[in-house]
Amino acid sequence: MMLNTYSMTRAVRAAGEQIRARVVVLAMFVGSMWLTFFLSVAIPALHLTRHGVVPRTPSGLQGILFAPWLHANLGHIMANTGGLLILGWLTMWPRISNFYEALIGSMLGAGLCAWVFGSSWSDHIGASGVVFGFAGYLIGRGIYTRNLLAIVVALFVAGAYGLSMLLGVLPIYPGISWQSHVGGAIGGFLAARGARGERA
Repeated sequence: MMLNTYSMTRAVRAAGEQIRARVVVLAMFVGSMWLTFFLSVAIPALHLTRHGVVPRTPSGLQGILFAPWLHANLGHIMANTGGLLILGWLTMWPRISNFYEALIGSMLGAGLCAWVFGSSWSDHIGASGVVFGFAGYLIGRGIYTRNLLAIVVALFVAGAYGLSMLLGVLPIYPGISWQSHVGGAIGGFLAARGARGERA
């Protein structure tokens, strides 16, 4: 009985540590975006939003790295925060490394697609491409791993975000970077395909 109690205590403690680690990573990730936003508001002379993706310009390539942390206004960053938290959390299971796979694929896909296909001299900023990438990753993981839990998560994502994703990849909203959305979704999906040998 004592051995079983000890094993259970260790399992609970390990689970708690895993949850805490994921909370810290996600809080730092989203928190850094909010910190950057507040900095841009407090010191407008920094002109941080100029560091987004500017299509087909050498300097615009920097936006592939910086654009997800740059937002035009409070409504913009608030609109992205919910998706980043929910979908970002789901990508972290079963391993935190899955989050980084999804993030890198999403950023590369969103940034490169905006850089190649965006309107000349437009400036693409915001983390919506990453949100679409996380969704693409989770759906792709369900398809490629064929793990029951991954499939359930993929179905949830498709049901909860499917319509907004479909509308988001269409060029129907002025000022919305549908190129980033398309690229992010593709990048996330391909990241899941690249990790298909892993067991979810």
